[in-house]
Amino acid sequence: MNQDQWTAIDSYTNGLLISHDPALEKASRMSGEAGLPDVEVAPNQGMLLHLLARLGEARSILEIGTFGGYSTIWLARALPEGGKLITIESGILFARAARENIERAGLGDVVDQRVGRALDILPEIEAEGAGPFDLFFIDADKAGIPEYFAWALKLSRPGSVIVVDNVVLGGALVDPASTDPAVAGARGFHELLAGEPRVTATTVQTVGSKGYDGFTLAVVNG
Repeated sequence: MNQDQWTAIDSYTNGLLISHDPALEKASRMSGEAGLPDVEVAPNQGMLLHLLARLGEARSILEIGTFGGYSTIWLARALPEGGKLITIESGILFARAARENIERAGLGDVVDQRVGRALDILPEIEAEGAGPFDLFFIDADKAGIPEYFAWALKLSRPGSVIVVDNVVLGGALVDPASTDPAVAGARGFHELLAGEPRVTATTVQTVGSKGYDGFTLAVVNG
């Protein structure tokens, strides 16, 4: 198997299982036209997030790392009436593109967008009493994953679901000699997870149009 085959399979299955969606397609296209890097989740990964939110009957979602708002739209659409999603993004260009994409998708009243460093904003969210959240999606800088995960736990409840994206880093996760802060963050996160009795978790490797990587799925124990 190679990248061409992974991409072809994604194209085939997405074409069959994911309906044509002008808002999502435009969000992806507009992010590219705005000069943003192609770091959003793939359509099938977006659908997975949507399904996880529905399976957990999530009414409140916290996303760390908005990027262009593509994953935000997938998640927000899974919420029932009265549900709320808070999303945090530190990049001004990302946040601006995301706001346009979210508004265009008709989700401006559902999504509460916060712009700034997550580690500055998360204490504010706690102070507001906005939690606990039913679902967390962490897809920000990888060096900060351990701290973001710790905050997710703080803002969770028994049964909350925490999804952390891009934790395999093309296989670099298993390189203890790496000096890359992203690798250090992903390894530190897994070591933290291994000793954390409050959650049950697994990491799944993935291949597809976005290449080789993986995600961690954790559930907060009752």
